Amino acid sequence: MTSRLTRAREQMTSRGVSTMLITPGADLRYLTGYHAKPLERLTCLVLPVEGEPTLVVPALERAAAEAAGVEVAVATWGETDDPFALVTSLVADGAIAVDNQMWAARVLELQRRMPHSEVMLAGPVIEALRMRKEPAEIEALRQAGAAIDRVHARMGEWLRVGRTEREVGADIARAIVEEGHVQVDFVIVGSGPNGSSPHHEVSDRVIGAGEPVVVDIGGTTPAGYCSDSTRNYVIGGGAPSDYLDAYAALEAAQAAQREHARPGVTAESVDAVGRELLTEAGYGDLFIHRTGHGIGQETHEEPYIVSGNDLVLEPGMAFSIEPGCYAEGRWGARIEDIAVCTDDGLEVLNQRPRELVVL
Repeated sequence: MTSRLTRAREQMTSRGVSTMLITPGADLRYLTGYHAKPLERLTCLVLPVEGEPTLVVPALERAAAEAAGVEVAVATWGETDDPFALVTSLVADGAIAVDNQMWAARVLELQRRMPHSEVMLAGPVIEALRMRKEPAEIEALRQAGAAIDRVHARMGEWLRVGRTEREVGADIARAIVEEGHVQVDFVIVGSGPNGSSPHHEVSDRVIGAGEPVVVDIGGTTPAGYCSDSTRNYVIGGGAPSDYLDAYAALEAAQAAQREHARPGVTAESVDAVGRELLTEAGYGDLFIHRTGHGIGQETHEEPYIVSGNDLVLEPGMAFSIEPGCYAEGRWGARIEDIAVCTDDGLEVLNQRPRELVVL
């Protein structure tokens, strides 16, 4: 973790930040390895651009912080102490950057205590580090991808006519843990018309014969990295002909995006390649969301694969490629893989068949 702190300081210097304040969340876990609980008691990493970093924690959380193997000094505060006084005593003069997820009450209190300091977001500093994955992080994402692939491979155990989405979702959730995750992050089972809502989760709707079903699932592995993959199923065949036509176009679009994505191209160009193909096929209006999102210690993080993002992709950047088509009130389809840029191409981390699976 020391190298990450060093690189964070380099980013701070380039952006004119004197001190960074990071509270519990993925940023703190990334910089220190400590997966702190988001309690009402203040935990905060104080990282000055020069001098020693300090992790401020409640006294009752010291053991947990030390067990995480943090490589910075740990300063504790007692139950009746003022933690903000302790934090501000460690802050260097100049601009202060706070993590993007810091609670508003804490941001406002810090501003009150330091009225002459400029307060800005730390997101740009840390995002520049987190979206370029280290080799160990890429291997963790490979393992996460393989684990969620194993869940999709078992879909025939649970996805049957006459069962509800909720019943199927409960089985999937158990399997996500069985196949190597420590946490279920989300389970989407969208059958028939429910599939036309991209963020539908589960309901008591009974799955019928010939209905398309969107299954989008993900979890967090013991290493702290996330999986996310979407595949499409139909039970017993007989899917609507308009759905099958759209699905063929969607397969082609996603394949083109996988072929295009690599270091040196922009994030928005990956989106454009698939969107143009779907538009030419007559389905552009049905593709209602961005192509993808970065992934790592959070399911959604930088870089975002979306129109307007002219970020040039670099080796180590990991993201989803997930175009979709949604016919409101009838059906939906989405094909999603996690991929990572290599030195000269793209490694796709999900290997389950992308064609419509008939069970």
